[in-house]
Amino acid sequence: MLNQRCKPGVPRIVHLFAAPFLWTVIGCLLMARGWGWLEPGRGRLLLLVAGLLGTMKSWLILDKVARRSIQRLVIFKDGTCLGAVYSWKTWLLVVLMMSAGFAVRSFTQPGPYIGTLYCAIGWSLCFSSRLGWQQWYGLFKNNGLT
Repeated sequence: MLNQRCKPGVPRIVHLFAAPFLWTVIGCLLMARGWGWLEPGRGRLLLLVAGLLGTMKSWLILDKVARRSIQRLVIFKDGTCLGAVYSWKTWLLVVLMMSAGFAVRSFTQPGPYIGTLYCAIGWSLCFSSRLGWQQWYGLFKNNGLT
């Protein structure tokens, strides 16, 4: 009984909001950090490269991941734990990616190449989050919450 009371269960619409929200926030943070490592002036042209790479990653990889995640969330019942917004495998991947980012920043001097990489990854997360936002908005609108 205590376990059930301590579980942060939320309605399904919260899961459908949290998933794209986290992708958007993390994507923006990565782009902001990457922007800071790009050199002023011509170095900022690397944003075009980052945008192209990020869009390709989004279309080829992350859109599939987002669709799978949305399908998983749509079948949730209200009261499912908020932490279930992502599977344990996804949470493990998040930890590994954060560790990789920490290692890269620790062992190398961040500069334009790492800045471009961060901007590309950030943009791909933001761009693919559109699928989650569309699903959330559709559910939000159909439930008369607008």
